[in-house]
Amino acid sequence: MLLDVSGLTSGYGKVRIVNDVSLSVEEQEIVAVIGRNGVGKTTLMKTLVGLIRGLAGTVEFRSQDVTRMRAAERAQLGIGYVPQGRGIFARLSVVDNLRMGEQIGGRGKAPDYDRVHEYFPILKERQAQKAGSLSGGEQQQLAIGRVLVGHPELVLLDEPSEGIQPNIVQSIGEIIKRLRTEVGLTFVIVEQNLDLINAVADRCLVIDKGSIIARLDPAELADPEIARKYLAI
Repeated sequence: MLLDVSGLTSGYGKVRIVNDVSLSVEEQEIVAVIGRNGVGKTTLMKTLVGLIRGLAGTVEFRSQDVTRMRAAERAQLGIGYVPQGRGIFARLSVVDNLRMGEQIGGRGKAPDYDRVHEYFPILKERQAQKAGSLSGGEQQQLAIGRVLVGHPELVLLDEPSEGIQPNIVQSIGEIIKRLRTEVGLTFVIVEQNLDLINAVADRCLVIDKGSIIARLDPAELADPEIARKYLAI
């Protein structure tokens, strides 16, 4: 088991957002976390990467308890995070943004810029350009590339399709599948784009009011009634 979460509860101050979540992710799985806006998906992701401290429960990565580890420590173990909104540094160049990911799972390993450029050649072409001048799709590629510069084993993606034109979303989906097959990466993806979920996910976890309320096969979301029930489409 790569990631094993048991009874995880977290939030902001006294306000609990994530409630008693238990889940597991196998190596090279692609798991989608879905649900309506404001139900705790992003808070869950931030708790898994250590940006928010859990109030109860445990998080284990490769059978190691990381519950009390800081985000930087979890990153060094190989947990990469691409936040909602991408989180790039607009005034820095593309290559300087990429350098931010060098320590992800990077103990004793050299940064792998060649791999990033293989999957996202536009980042090599634009390496001296300021990141803020890139298109939304290019910025998303940069955010994922920043994680890949290191040596992650688990990548958490929060709304990778947000604000991106459909052909770029399709391209990112294809790259996610290639990274699973060719590099052996594992993904947990928060997403509401049904086409992307169906294209890449092995299974879906449905979140509502901070708890997992259903576990679905992505194909089930093709049923309008199920999609409407869980995503308010």
